[in-house]
Amino acid sequence: MSLSAEAAELDTHDPLAGKRAEFDLDPQMSYLDGNSLGAPPRSVAVRLDEVVRKQWAGRLIRAWDEGWWQAPERVGDRIAPLIGAAAGQVVVGDSTSVNVFKALVAAARLNPGRPEILLDVTTFPADGYIAENAARLTGHEIRRVVPEEMPAVVSERTAVALINHVDYRSGLVHELPSLTESLHAAGALVVWDLCHSVGAVPMAVDAAQVDLAVGCTYKFLNGGPGAPAFLYVPTKWQESFDQPLSGWAGHVDPFGMAEAYVGGPGVIRARTGTPDILSMLALDAALDVWDDVTVEQVRAKGLALGDFFVRCLDELVPAAEVLSPRDYRRGNQLSVGWPDAKRVMAAMTKAGIIGDFRPPDVLRFGLAALYVRYVDVLRAAAFLSGWPG
Repeated sequence: MSLSAEAAELDTHDPLAGKRAEFDLDPQMSYLDGNSLGAPPRSVAVRLDEVVRKQWAGRLIRAWDEGWWQAPERVGDRIAPLIGAAAGQVVVGDSTSVNVFKALVAAARLNPGRPEILLDVTTFPADGYIAENAARLTGHEIRRVVPEEMPAVVSERTAVALINHVDYRSGLVHELPSLTESLHAAGALVVWDLCHSVGAVPMAVDAAQVDLAVGCTYKFLNGGPGAPAFLYVPTKWQESFDQPLSGWAGHVDPFGMAEAYVGGPGVIRARTGTPDILSMLALDAALDVWDDVTVEQVRAKGLALGDFFVRCLDELVPAAEVLSPRDYRRGNQLSVGWPDAKRVMAAMTKAGIIGDFRPPDVLRFGLAALYVRYVDVLRAAAFLSGWPG
């Protein structure tokens, strides 16, 4: 069977094939950049029209008392099952960078007398920027370490480690349960960045006893550009969670206008400022696509798409350097080393095959299983086989 016939056969029998129709995507488009910006579910535009015309225009300021103010916790409870957390432990709001700052400083305060922060040396750069400033403000030292080496270097000096669950360049999945356990054994806390894994890779943050976690919602959760991020604060830390951005939205009585700050109950104290309602409710609508599908189903297809992509590359472009693990240590993305990657990706995009690149020479292809087809990854491999063509 040819690769083309096999792709058609796989798409025909794909149990998630019908999900693509729930997204506003051109049928001719091969969109392989959902690991940067997810495609828009059709329900989002409908919901936003309702929010603007009926809630904002119709109810005006009264809408704050009819669900808007509670949205950060309510939407957080919808994300919680996707990371293996019980309700009442996830709050949505602010950006990933802001939440990383809140989590790191709070973790350092939860674990005093330890002057060191371990930082994933392969981290997304923004996390590194935030960690450096958090350390400077709290008087901690930063030590950059490969995640797999952290169990060997963690010590009584380590207050907290910041680790990316999935490496954004290669797609390598770091072992969340075992790394968390090893760091805990030395008395350190762990903050996990879930941006490239939430909605793609199953996890169980409660079972792994993760201390704090952050994640964005505009990648595999399809919340839209600039969609608010989320912060996971497990029940065990909520009452002692002392965050550095104690804004009015996290106050026990936000409309009491008291001069002194007193944190609200539970995960509410992780909130900072006024929630971005339009983006928040767009995300709420986007999460509807998860009502009849599980992360495990998405993961199974993502791995199958990656396997097929690798076979296509091996057969059509044997010189291609597959940077992602060929086994199931990869997330739902495939990274390929390619000379002049920026120019190549620009040409692919012009041809209707949209991925992205990372300097200096990495082509990245997101395998968002809710809408990516097997024919899409074959198209990408076939394009590379004809380059330059």
